[in-house]
Amino acid sequence: MGRFVVEKNSLRVTSAEFIRGIYECALGNFGVPQYGGSMSGSVVYPKANQKACKNFEDFDISFRSRVSGLPTFVLVDRGDCYFTLKAWNAQRAGAATILVADNRPEPLITMDAPEDETADAEYLQNITIPSALLSRSLGSAIKTAINQGEPALPHPNDRVAYELWTNSNDECGSKCDAQIRFLKRFKGAAQILEKGGYTRFTPHYITWYCPEAFLASRQCKSQCINGGRYCAPDPEQDFSRGYNGRDVIIQNLRQACFFRVMNESGKPWIWWDYVTDFAIRCPMKHEKYNKQCADQVIRSLGVDVNKIDKCIGDIEANTENPVLRDEQEAQVGKGSRGDVTILPTIVINNRQYRGKLERSAVLKALCSGFRETTEPPICLTEDIETNECLQNNGGCWEDKTTNITACRDTFRGRVCQCPIVQGVKFLGDGYTHCEASGALRCGINNGGCWKHTQMGRTYSACRDDHSKGCKCPPGFKGDGLKNCEGKDARGDVSWGVIWIILMGLGAAALGAYTVYKYRIRTYMDSEIRAIMAQYMPLDNHPNTQPSSQLEL
Repeated sequence: MGRFVVEKNSLRVTSAEFIRGIYECALGNFGVPQYGGSMSGSVVYPKANQKACKNFEDFDISFRSRVSGLPTFVLVDRGDCYFTLKAWNAQRAGAATILVADNRPEPLITMDAPEDETADAEYLQNITIPSALLSRSLGSAIKTAINQGEPALPHPNDRVAYELWTNSNDECGSKCDAQIRFLKRFKGAAQILEKGGYTRFTPHYITWYCPEAFLASRQCKSQCINGGRYCAPDPEQDFSRGYNGRDVIIQNLRQACFFRVMNESGKPWIWWDYVTDFAIRCPMKHEKYNKQCADQVIRSLGVDVNKIDKCIGDIEANTENPVLRDEQEAQVGKGSRGDVTILPTIVINNRQYRGKLERSAVLKALCSGFRETTEPPICLTEDIETNECLQNNGGCWEDKTTNITACRDTFRGRVCQCPIVQGVKFLGDGYTHCEASGALRCGINNGGCWKHTQMGRTYSACRDDHSKGCKCPPGFKGDGLKNCEGKDARGDVSWGVIWIILMGLGAAALGAYTVYKYRIRTYMDSEIRAIMAQYMPLDNHPNTQPSSQLEL
């Protein structure tokens, strides 16, 4: 049998820790792969029907994701039935993608549609989800991670927590320049997210300690505070000139304390104003990298300098500094996050960010940490994502009469979710049907129910005392949605017609009677005149003598 070229793609596993990485997988020769795109989801390995050869509904299993959850990637085992049947059963159960774990230690192959002419292929054209074949070793590793209770992808939270590991040093070359540029450009977005309660931001500063054997050395004393416990490298890498590491660690401590004071006052976002203003007003190259300039910036922001100084404490004391001690402890990796060893470093939802230090790239990473439909408006701007509801309403339900839609634009795409409008909640699947519910529903398009006005009287199938549904009013019959008919309505119409007919007949009779009376009167007058003309002369006849009385 001939072999075709296997079309491969990349599968990135972000957790569990022991299998994190990028793996090859073979695309199926059916369904609709995400050409030129990517998908993210949470992997599920079903407890029953693990080969997906039967309908998952028979096992009461559904892979439909929650409205605010990630799409579901279902992992199944190879064997016992066609690959296409596995995909079809997974799709019907709501899976967004199917991953098939190979049961043989062999190179990846292409999962193809069946060639058997007798195979039931009616569903083949209806498969729309992507599919991929995984190696047996990767499939087993993912199953192990799932059984240990750690999902293959972390679920984001409604509020994204992120950290920025930074440094006040501005004389470390291009890396420091890029860091200061990022702080200035990202400040606006960071403050919007923090003020809106969408994120929980914490700045951090890397510190080192001086080995005990070198505590008395000149280098240690010039780079450290608190008896060599907290140190920073020399900015110019030259101990004989300029600022030293001691100056840097003091300014780092001052920035960390500024954040603590502002966080306690409920305004942590002002930290961004301080660090950017300090970078502009107090640079090393202008020899203003000192406490005097820092205090001026602090006062300009309306913050009490004494509170900052109290937090900093005695840097000459041979004791621990609570703030810097916490910073050193935070450097050590916990859970799935590794140690922080380089600057700058961004950590989002306890995952180290590995992208570019640019505003749009970091903002996209933060936006991906929100559950779908909970993203802040800044995540839905044109430079961050494309509004999929603008094209064909995203395939969701829409009432064009009232301009109400179930399509909600999200950072990852869109969801079809029945909306809440003017306090009225709509219920339905969001795709083909949404129906107003609750006490106020009749105020919006009459609750989607039948309504008719006849002869000044309005009839409605929407009732405010019903939370949902449409019911024809008393005396009417019908579905309540598009049609209601009843005897009362027909009676009103029938009596109206009858009254119109009676009034017409009455008018006709009155006219006929008037004509009849006029004609009778005229006839009687002519008869009377004829009778009287036989016995007496009339005024309109000449006064003549009989011919026998004429003179000769």
